[in-house]
Amino acid sequence: MKIILLLLSMIARSSQLTLSECGGEARRPQMSDIAVTCGTSSISLAIQICPVIYTGYNETLLILNRMMDTDCRATLDESVTPPVARYTFPLNMTNACGSIFRTTSAIGTGIFSDFSNIQTVNISGIVRSVDLTTGTITYNAELKYFYSCAYPLEYLVNNTQIDVSSSSIAVKDNNGSFISTLSLELFSDDTFTRPMEIPDVGIELRTNVYVEVKATNLTGQYHVLLDRCYASISPHPTNSSFFNLFVPCSKDQFTTMMENGDSQKARFLFPAFRFIEQQNETVSTYYLHCITRLCEISTCSIFKQCNKRRKRSSQDTFGITETYTLSSPEIITQTEGKSNEEPLKAEEENSAVGLGVAVGILAFACVIALTVTAVFYKKLRN
Repeated sequence: MKIILLLLSMIARSSQLTLSECGGEARRPQMSDIAVTCGTSSISLAIQICPVIYTGYNETLLILNRMMDTDCRATLDESVTPPVARYTFPLNMTNACGSIFRTTSAIGTGIFSDFSNIQTVNISGIVRSVDLTTGTITYNAELKYFYSCAYPLEYLVNNTQIDVSSSSIAVKDNNGSFISTLSLELFSDDTFTRPMEIPDVGIELRTNVYVEVKATNLTGQYHVLLDRCYASISPHPTNSSFFNLFVPCSKDQFTTMMENGDSQKARFLFPAFRFIEQQNETVSTYYLHCITRLCEISTCSIFKQCNKRRKRSSQDTFGITETYTLSSPEIITQTEGKSNEEPLKAEEENSAVGLGVAVGILAFACVIALTVTAVFYKKLRN
């Protein structure tokens, strides 16, 4: 009884768009009447309202996951054509308006073939009509709008239609991505406050490069976990030389992990190096790439355990078919250290000075010799 009274009060406050105002949009519901936007921090639904009114309902009688909270109710948007009933709720298990969160795991394929547990979180629910008709029968069809958003939790970053004669059902599945919330940045200090500036002549070898992969505006139930980071001489490392800074259960001896899987940022550092095949070039230029996993807080520790994932040799070859790697701007290092160049330059300058002095002395000796010869020649003639 309380629910019915609440619905009646909601109807009294609704805008009550009339069937005549719908014009040509007044029709039976169709599968395409619902649009789903899988955002990085929230999910939005838009349901065409005229078919709902045609069926005998309005936006106040469309209930999201049986939730009567104010934040979970539809708002009528008549500023668009056709008008729609809108829902927006956050990607948070505690207040997602009754949406169901289900995390599934599968063996990685393609670029993720080195990982035995790739997770995807599916967020789903239903918007259902409430028929206030009393009695034995009703002439109003039951409306059901199913939605689903699937978010992969590993980044290197179908629509189904059902119709039943007794009901009008629409199902909309969309894929979302958190890749836009992730960023990779290089710093020159261990407090990660000074972005690294790389001059045209490159940074010196063994200069510490501090790396931070961070999630911004991401729902709080996930942490950032770096599965693998490597450097390549190409920004798109399909067929280029590469060097692994770390892979599952193994890392280069000079790479230092500072934070990984403990918050919405991961940090590590490595000393600048150069690729030997670029030794004939003035500078060595390469790019940093990180395969980044978003793990639920309760499961991050599982992915840190080596016995849960296959260990990969740093000598293995690989192929890149996806473009969801987080990549850095180009890193430029000097092919020779400054300490080797400066003594060489000083030696060249000293050689030039010594040569100038020698030439001067020789010229002076020649002038004296010519003078003495001229004097003796004059005496002999006299």
